[in-house]
Amino acid sequence: MARIRLVPWWAAPVLLVLLAFATGCTRPERQPEVTDGDPELGKVAIQRYGCGTCHTIPGVPGAEGRSAQLLFGFADRADIARSAPNTYKNLVTWIQNPQKLDPSTRMPSLNVTEKDARDIATYLLTLRSE
Repeated sequence: MARIRLVPWWAAPVLLVLLAFATGCTRPERQPEVTDGDPELGKVAIQRYGCGTCHTIPGVPGAEGRSAQLLFGFADRADIARSAPNTYKNLVTWIQNPQKLDPSTRMPSLNVTEKDARDIATYLLTLRSE
């Protein structure tokens, strides 16, 4: 007859804590959103609208502004300028009319077209932290 060996009372909580640490060490990946813009045209639009005057934007020549948020890793951010969740739809709205999401923002409305806003948003959502 086989003997059943009981596990000490403290083993289960210890295993749960170890499991939590093991799985909690990595940041969950944010799933990329479906966008309908063209990221290459977004880079061109960013230059045309002068976004780089205020923002530093990786991959966009001349976009080395320092008076507004640096946009490195933008796709991994939880929010847009602490005003709204960082979703494609909110980002398109923000690019076209930032005051709609945050009336007190210093970001100006630049009369960005819907198409250009979609392209810019699509490009910004390619910018991941590494």
